[in-house]
Amino acid sequence: MKKAKLLEAIAGKNRGLLATEVDKQAILVAVSQLEERNPTPKPFEALDLLEGNWRLLYTSSDELLRIDNFPLLKLGQIYQCIRAKDSRVYNIAEVYGLPYLEGLVSVAAKFEVLTKIRVQVKFERSIIGLQRLVGYESPNEFIRQIENGKKFPAIDFNINSNDQQGWLDITYLDEDLRIGRGNKGSVFVLTKV
Repeated sequence: MKKAKLLEAIAGKNRGLLATEVDKQAILVAVSQLEERNPTPKPFEALDLLEGNWRLLYTSSDELLRIDNFPLLKLGQIYQCIRAKDSRVYNIAEVYGLPYLEGLVSVAAKFEVLTKIRVQVKFERSIIGLQRLVGYESPNEFIRQIENGKKFPAIDFNINSNDQQGWLDITYLDEDLRIGRGNKGSVFVLTKV
């Protein structure tokens, strides 16, 4: 089964942090083979599958993986939370290191469907801070606070969406796995939580 082959290829790679060049090539082959069997060729017509919180299993995105390079910090879980009916997406990266200094890096964005698989993503707000100071307990609660307009005691700023935007293709979607390809050539493999 192609899905099992992909999951086996990314196992133990710590979302891509531990992937060698050989691993990355094998993962891309497994991704492509699974994309050929996409059971949901029009993901934006299957909002019930798309909606929800997704945890990153693997990425080739240097931007995301670079968070792990900060001194004394390690990259924790990364979530992409999609609120399909509102055309909103929330990216949340948990960061840990020194006790009591667990952090998070979050970006809120709006998306617009361009084709049957592609969305234009316009970033609107970024929040970077300590989990304890912002009261972070879970992605759902954090997103609820963002949607209610809460201003956090953190680096919390609006982003000019004309300057910060990109696109994302959803190339595979089933009830618990999603694959995306971004405008910078990155691949994302996520599981629904």
